[in-house]
Formats: sequence, structure tokens, C-alpha cells
Amino acid sequence: MAPKPVSRAELQQAVNAVATHGLIGAEKELGIPHQTISSRLRIAKRQGLAADRSGLDVHELSKQDRLHLQDRIRDLETTLKSERRERLTEENIRREIFGLVDQPLSPPSWVLPAMAKSDKPGIPSVLWSDWHWGEVVLPGQIHNKNEFNVAIAKRRLQRLVGRTIGLCFEHMTKPDYPGIVVNLGGDLVSGDIHDELVESNELTSAQTLIDIVGALSWALEQLADRFGRVWVVAVAGNHGRMTKKPRAKNRAFTNFDWVIAQLLQRHFVKDKRFSWLIPEGSDAWYRVYSHRYLLTHGDQFRGGDGIIGALGPILRGDTKKRARNSNLDLGYDTMLLGHWHQYLSLRRVIVNGALKGYDEYAAQNNFAFEPPIQALWFTHPRYGMTAAWPIYCEDPAATYRGEAVQLGEMPRMAA
Repeated sequence: MAPKPVSRAELQQAVNAVATHGLIGAEKELGIPHQTISSRLRIAKRQGLAADRSGLDVHELSKQDRLHLQDRIRDLETTLKSERRERLTEENIRREIFGLVDQPLSPPSWVLPAMAKSDKPGIPSVLWSDWHWGEVVLPGQIHNKNEFNVAIAKRRLQRLVGRTIGLCFEHMTKPDYPGIVVNLGGDLVSGDIHDELVESNELTSAQTLIDIVGALSWALEQLADRFGRVWVVAVAGNHGRMTKKPRAKNRAFTNFDWVIAQLLQRHFVKDKRFSWLIPEGSDAWYRVYSHRYLLTHGDQFRGGDGIIGALGPILRGDTKKRARNSNLDLGYDTMLLGHWHQYLSLRRVIVNGALKGYDEYAAQNNFAFEPPIQALWFTHPRYGMTAAWPIYCEDPAATYRGEAVQLGEMPRMAA
């Protein structure tokens, strides 16, 4: 439940009480705890409220009260300065580090109109997640069923983009689209969260960040050139985190996935074909026409067994999220998630595969083989989510020799 708004009169009352009686005295005077008073003082300071001296004569206070008041004011000013330094908000980072101006939270207009009749296929959406860029998968350790490195990742990305465009324009009737929605679902980088990744990754996290931003810039540019407009919705995963353990507070701000999204937005900041939704939390809620989506990474869901695999924890997690979101008036029709590296397309849930494909962890845990897949589907203005296709990013008989791949003329990051 959202906290009750504090009126300006209540803020002024707290400021006057502290100025007159000090914090301890103000507690007794107002009958509210000091935490509440301190919170109101912080809000009052941001609003520029000062003590109302019309009924206060400081000279009438005792010397001890005046000294106490002066000490308390210094303590509060020190606390406020410290909190301002430590408070890590998206707006501060966007403005001061990435140099981005305010972006509207409302969706682009081309995803909103709900037409009564339409003979067009609607708006295509893709889910790009679990790329694990920078990781190395050695074929000899998984029965030669897969291989992965940066060169192979670029080759698969080329195929992902090419096959997405091909399916949308060569296999659909009347392929006239107002744009495309690109969901960045997290775990785009391998990261350093495990010692074995630190030892075996092909690139450091800094190198990976530079390389994948260039590759993603190229990919998004190709989609914009073909579809005309692109809406990028991005959430953070668990592999990109900069901490050993997952965090609830500042999850996005301490994750390379969020940094990647911000750098991409900065790269395309002058390109009017692009719109962005990069939330501060772990979930992104949005609409395409009247169909409501919730994008999350999926690492909140845990469990499973050898019979139903990941389906149990995913559906249980979906049930919990639906209940929570209904209470928040943010109900959704379809949840989008990655993390599980298993492609699954249902009306209630779309689970993404992994660009990385099958790896040593999956083999060690006896998971079923899964080829490198990313999800594509369409949202119709009348029927909601309709056609859903897996994009196969590798040919079944692929050989894994790791030839170098150049993604066209990859753009450079702005200074």
C-alpha cells in the first residue's frame, strides 16, 4: 500500500516543532516517532520550507535548548548531504553520466490504436535474452553438440536479425508493420558472478560491454531500417550483476544489462525512429494495442524437477506475479521471460531460449538439449497475441569452427 501523502501543513508543523523543541521534544509535542519527523524534515527541505518564526522567539529558549537545536540542525544537514551522495537514482545517472534528457514514460503512439478491423498481421515482437556474450562453451565437454564464443555469437546474431526480417516480410500476408518491439530480457553478458566464468570467459566484463553494445547497435539499426520504428523494452538479468549475490535494492543500477540499455539509448538519442522503456525495477509492464505484457528476467522463479522441468516454477511464479500485479492495478495477459534457456510459447507465458545454446551447466545437470533459439510473435489489434515462432539462430548441422565474423559496419560509441 502506498504511503499516505504528507500535506504542506504537516511538513511545516514538523519543521516548527523541531526548531522550537528539538527532535526529542518534537516527538513528545507531536506524538509521532522521530523516523516520521526526520522523513518530513527531508521532504520539507526539498520543498524549501523553513521554520515559521512568526510565533517563535529563539531568545526565549534556554541556552541548552539553543545548543541542542544547533547540533540537531548540523546533524540533519550532514545526514541529508550523505543521503544525496548515496542515493542512486536513474535520473541522476541518466543526466550526469549518460547525458540523456527526460524521456516520456508513455508508449509510442504506433502501438496504441486498437482498430476495429484489420487485415494486417499486427506488430511483431522479439525477445532477446540470455546471450551470455563473452562466455566460452567448449564442444569437447558437451559431446560436440554446441560451441560458443564471441565470433559464433556474432554469426548467430546476424542470423537472428536476418531470419526475423525474413519471417516477417517473406512468410506473412500483407507484411505492413507500424514498427517492431524489441524486448531485452537480461543476461546479455556472461558476467563475473562465478569464479569459473572469470577464469574461462573470452573477454573481461569491460571488453564485453563495449563489444556487445556495438553488436546490438548494428542489430537495432537493421531492424529500424526495415521496420521503420523500434520500441526497445529492457530489464536486467542475473548474470550481468556487479555484485556476488543478487540484490533487490538498486538491482538495475548495479547490472551491466541496464548499462547496455542506457548506452544504446544514448547512441540512438537523436534517432526519432526509436522509443525506450528502461524501468528502474526488475519488471517492465506495457501494452501493445490492448494486449498487456510483463517483461521480467525470470531468475525470481526457482525449483523444478525431472518430470515437468522448468514448467512448474514458471507457472507458479506467473500465478504469484498475476496476483501481485492485480493488486497494483497492473494486470497483464502474457508474461515474457528468459533465464531458463528453454523456448516455450503459451498464451499466458513466453519463455525464451538462449543465443548461447546448450552448455556445460546444462549437460552436468542432465537438462534436455536445446538449440540456440530466440522468440518472435505478433500482436494483432483485435485478437491480441497471435502467431509465435522460434527463431533458430544456428543450423542443425552447424560446424563450430569459430570463424571471425564482422557485423557490417558496426557503429562506434559516441564519446
